[in-house]
Amino acid sequence: MRIASLVPHATELLFALGLGEDVVAVTHECDHPPAARELPKLTRDVLPPGLSAAEIDRAVRARTLEGLAIYELDEDALSAAEPDLIVTQALCPVCAVSYEEVSKVARELPGDPQLISLDPKTFGETLGDIRTVATATDRKEQGVGLVRRIADRVDRVRLAVRGRPRPRVAALEWLDPVFIAGHWTPQLIEMAGGEDVLGLPGEPSEQVSWETVAAAAPEVVVVMPCGLHELRARQEALEHAEQLGRLGATRLVAVNASAYFSRPGPRLVDGLELLAHILHPDAMPQAPAPAIELEQEIRQQV
Repeated sequence: MRIASLVPHATELLFALGLGEDVVAVTHECDHPPAARELPKLTRDVLPPGLSAAEIDRAVRARTLEGLAIYELDEDALSAAEPDLIVTQALCPVCAVSYEEVSKVARELPGDPQLISLDPKTFGETLGDIRTVATATDRKEQGVGLVRRIADRVDRVRLAVRGRPRPRVAALEWLDPVFIAGHWTPQLIEMAGGEDVLGLPGEPSEQVSWETVAAAAPEVVVVMPCGLHELRARQEALEHAEQLGRLGATRLVAVNASAYFSRPGPRLVDGLELLAHILHPDAMPQAPAPAIELEQEIRQQV
């Protein structure tokens, strides 16, 4: 089977199911696993590099109002890939090329490739996507095994944090303007032994004011700008040190959202373990990835 992936979390899932050799083309943002970086690219950025968070937000809003995506699909490259299966998404216009565009192009390709859209809103639905892709690719056994391994890791986290005090957590998905994380992130926080004081499970991320975040009185603030790694998250946090410093939180950390929170793929369970380590380090002493502590730097800036 020849598979084209048009969204990074689908690429990660395909490789996790042992289908790496069947993946023939991916997006320009597919960077995990490393083998995906070597595959032909089907998309490119529309927005220019070097934009600030506020400029990115304005550009995304403008293109969304016009019904345009922030990525362009290379139709010639997709045709050259000769896919039997195309995996994409329609949940977030910011995260991938337009589903409508992909569907239109797919209908014109020879061989009538199958089109699957993965649009999970909850952690449970991400596990459902594993079953969907596994069924479509004749990898049911591998899918069952992957779901079981993820579920076992979730159970270990729940057991480790059970009965412990639940810190009040604010997960910030963007800082200029402020967006609180939604969809699966509030569930991850709950499973990791915290209380999300702003986000709602299964609901989209929401723009709020800094006053709203402060009024929620978070004890822990997790800076997780959508699609950015932990070093860029730290940079964004320091640029908003004054606002973050006013929140009154006792703990401020920056994490790699691109790897562990923005993409609803197999590595969400790594994000869960990272959150559990942040919230309950004595219960989860081992973290799958670093979190950058920001309190001291924020205090120095303020």
